[in-house]
Amino acid sequence: MKYGIYFAYWEKEWNADQKQYIAKVKELGFDILEISCAMLKNISMQELTSLKKEAEDQGIILTAGYGPNAQENLGSDNPEIVRNAISFYTDILKKLEFLGIHTLGGGIYSYWPVDYSKPIHKAEDWERSVANVRTVGRIAQDCGVDYCLEVLNRFEGYLINTCAECKAFVEQVDVPSVKIMLDTFHMNIEEDNMTEAILLAGSRLGHFHVGENNRRVPGKGGFPWYEIGMALRAIGYQGNIVMEPFVRSGGTVGSDIKIWRDLSCGAAMEQLDQDARNSVAFLRNVFSGPNSDYNSVLL
Repeated sequence: MKYGIYFAYWEKEWNADQKQYIAKVKELGFDILEISCAMLKNISMQELTSLKKEAEDQGIILTAGYGPNAQENLGSDNPEIVRNAISFYTDILKKLEFLGIHTLGGGIYSYWPVDYSKPIHKAEDWERSVANVRTVGRIAQDCGVDYCLEVLNRFEGYLINTCAECKAFVEQVDVPSVKIMLDTFHMNIEEDNMTEAILLAGSRLGHFHVGENNRRVPGKGGFPWYEIGMALRAIGYQGNIVMEPFVRSGGTVGSDIKIWRDLSCGAAMEQLDQDARNSVAFLRNVFSGPNSDYNSVLL
């Protein structure tokens, strides 16, 4: 398994300069930096090339995540919005192909965060989304990108809330590049048992996000990380483990994620870096197998 972190751990804006974090995550002991597709919308070829070169020079793998807005909703009943969404994903996937990014994950079958002041028509939106994800999934496959559908909690999404729902959705789409994405934060809210959900995903699991129940880095909350690692090993998962902690309030990131207090406890950037360094060492140890010492890395 390869271990990574989402850039927004340090940032308050989705479209921030993310290239600056490539060298940082390498120095902190990560294999992967996950970027947001928000930065790719209006990026120049020069900037794309520079981003790609920096990742190659540092030996860092890039993955991508995204929460599409309402105008990029593949489950919409508005044909114009669907056309815009397919055009958007086509452009993004070609950019990911150029960058050598092989994983895109998020609520990329609907939109995020959901506006619950509007009526919800889950069954109808499901059918439209399946058909349109099938179209985009084939484009992703041609670009060498795994199109990973993130299971979201009920407060952030309504279409896919459990691994069982995601597995059924992926089976209906029936395109090899379209896979399941699980996130421990969301699983803790919706799944009866997190390890059983991982086992259910099995070979269809394409991407895995980790973060504590309190949205801090793994090791600073209450999750059963050893058991989670056992489940991942049981299904033979060899993919990416990307932590997605959110600890800073403010900006569009803090607003969208609903971080209304400083979860970092006033930490300076140096402390955030040290927490990330300790956390990835902790995960490598705990997920490595039965010979690992669960308590050998203290956060």
